[in-house]
Amino acid sequence: MKSQMIRVKSQMIRVKNQMIGVRGQMSEVVKNKAAALWKEEDGLGTLELILIIGVIIIIALIFKNEITRLITSLLTKVDTKSNDFFPGK
Repeated sequence: MKSQMIRVKSQMIRVKNQMIGVRGQMSEVVKNKAAALWKEEDGLGTLELILIIGVIIIIALIFKNEITRLITSLLTKVDTKSNDFFPGK
């Protein structure tokens, strides 16, 4: 009876050690997966692009009148210069 208890106790210790090893392996796998997820940058370029486009649209709306005035002035100058360059037109 005593030898059976010693055998059972040694088996329990062996199982406990195996469980500790499995738990360590699982935590290592989870840690590696979390690190890989943190380093993954797929899709980040798309988000940055959307944010940049949004900022450009907001700036364009804020300075709409100034941008319109600038473009009108540039097109007028281009028209004047092209008339000077091509006088027969």
